[in-house]
Amino acid sequence: MEEKIARKPFIVSEKFRSSRKNIYNYTLDTFGYFQAERYLQQIRQSLSSLSEFYTAYPECRHLATKSRIYRNIILDAHLIIYRITDERIEVLDIFHSASSIRKIRGVRNIRL
Repeated sequence: MEEKIARKPFIVSEKFRSSRKNIYNYTLDTFGYFQAERYLQQIRQSLSSLSEFYTAYPECRHLATKSRIYRNIILDAHLIIYRITDERIEVLDIFHSASSIRKIRGVRNIRL
């Protein structure tokens, strides 16, 4: 018998919102309006299923813990980093996949 995973609400940090806006603007300037909108839609789709399928994504290898609370969604050239708490899912930030490990590890300091 399979154990059902409890559905949890998710919250998005201001840092994530800022990074998403920067990604949108860069994509808009570099690839145009339609590509920017398409990529923004991909980000939204990834987050839409997060409340229910938060354990489906792998542990973030740059933020390994025994409890495996830090996970990432791999989306084209970016990583969406989130943290699983008892009450909710906290979407911390979105990074380019070539970002430094030090920069990625900085998400541990984001408080919501």
